[in-house]
Amino acid sequence: MSRNRPAREGFQRAETVRLPYADRAEAGRVLAERLVPLGLEGAAVLALPRGGVPVGYEVARRLGSRLDVLVTRKIGFPPQPELGVGAIAEGGSPVFDGELLSRLGLRPEDLAATVAAERAELDRRVAAYRRGRALPEIAGRPVIVVDDGLATGGTARAALRALRERGPSRLVLAVPVGAAETVRALEAEADEAVVPAAPWAFRAVGQWYRDFGQLTDADVTAWLERAGHPGGGPAGPASD
Repeated sequence: MSRNRPAREGFQRAETVRLPYADRAEAGRVLAERLVPLGLEGAAVLALPRGGVPVGYEVARRLGSRLDVLVTRKIGFPPQPELGVGAIAEGGSPVFDGELLSRLGLRPEDLAATVAAERAELDRRVAAYRRGRALPEIAGRPVIVVDDGLATGGTARAALRALRERGPSRLVLAVPVGAAETVRALEAEADEAVVPAAPWAFRAVGQWYRDFGQLTDADVTAWLERAGHPGGGPAGPASD
């Protein structure tokens, strides 16, 4: 869908794929076909680990692009860590859900310890996945940000804002499936959002896949090696 079309009309047109996807690889192939007509030659494909990497692999392979990762971390509400109140992407500043923080009676500075812990884990994953390899240079180039789905969109928003600061010529968000309201909210963050399926009734990303197994650091490094990045860092713990 394009952010220039009316939101609901765009979502209706987007839902032209058969769900659920078999797995992330199939979702990536479907997504790649939607990206082919957009003239993104030379684009950097940056996948959000862990789940976005097998999707991004298929996109990069179809477009003849180089696959890499952009590491992000959710910032959770300390008493209830699964509740995301923000996110951080490598190279960027924390991005908070201001409305949620207000409802919880929190200020960003109240989360300093949580942000520090998540930044440390982000750095560990960068080291594991890249082994000192820098992010690709994206200034003046098109960039495609890939994930396996959008629920609340916190990590995608942090990723898009971090990349925007690096001056890409075109910033595209590409996911196989996303909650319609989340996609609408994120369209302002990207030059274009490509989402083959944007259901209005959305509980979790995993409901739109038959096989949605948890991935590990070792899985991520294996996909990167398959994409042409030799070597891999030591596999870390499997927790997200």
